[in-house]
Amino acid sequence: QVQLVESGGGLVQPGGSLRLSCAASGFTLSIYTMNWYRQAPGKERELVAFISTGGTTNYADSVKGRFTISRDSAKNTMYLQMNSLKPEDTAVYYCLTIYRSREIKGQGTQVTVSS
Repeated sequence: QVQLVESGGGLVQPGGSLRLSCAASGFTLSIYTMNWYRQAPGKERELVAFISTGGTTNYADSVKGRFTISRDSAKNTMYLQMNSLKPEDTAVYYCLTIYRSREIKGQGTQVTVSS
C-alpha cells in the first residue's frame, strides 16, 4: 500500500524550531519529487518546499533561509527542518507526491506557532 505518514508537528513559541518527518511506504521515496505543502484555516494550499529525484531543492520565498528539506533514502523518509518559526507558519503541513499519475498525500501534522 502506497502511503505517506507525517509526524513531528506541535506547539512552539515564535523563534523556535521543529523537524517534521514524512515516512513513505509502498514505494521508494527518492525516485520521486517529494513536496511539503501547508494549509492554514481559510487559506489555499501553499507549496513550502520540494526535493527532486536528483536532490535539487526549492523553497517558497516565505520560508527561504529558515526551512530545510532533506531525505534519508535508507529510512525512506523525508524531513522538513523549520527554524526561526513565525506565527504565520501556523498550518497543517503535509507531504505529497505524484505516484503513477495519482496524488498521494499524508494526513498532515499540525504546526502551531504561538506564545
